[in-house]
Amino acid sequence: MSASIICSGALFYTLNTNRFLFLHRSNGKKSDVWGLVGGTNEAKETPWEGLKREIIEEIGELPPLKKTLPLESFLSNDKKFLFHTYLCIVEEEFIPQLNKEHDGFAWCSFTKWPKPLHHGLRNTLQSKINLTKLETVFQTINLLDK
Repeated sequence: MSASIICSGALFYTLNTNRFLFLHRSNGKKSDVWGLVGGTNEAKETPWEGLKREIIEEIGELPPLKKTLPLESFLSNDKKFLFHTYLCIVEEEFIPQLNKEHDGFAWCSFTKWPKPLHHGLRNTLQSKINLTKLETVFQTINLLDK
């Protein structure tokens, strides 16, 4: 049985400030929480295709990406919901042109996440495995810059 709901989210990270982009959700069933750029994939979209579409819908454009790395794929216990989280590395911070789903954005430092976080994102960002993956990416970037 494959998941009936497949979603994708982008954790944007900037090289020049070492911060992450979060959006504040203003409507829908998960309102008044901070989350990622992203949403539900449409029929026949790959997770990355769906995410690119959602990025354009939610922040106005697909910023120039230096690198995109899969961070996590979460499958619910009942196997009906699958969420793909990608780390999207950009050179510098940008001002997103928010759609009606969001009323604010914040660029935040590592582990200085805004509150309240969407519960699924909170779990992703509290995962020791994911934090280790992020730290490994940061160490690799620092080595490449030298």
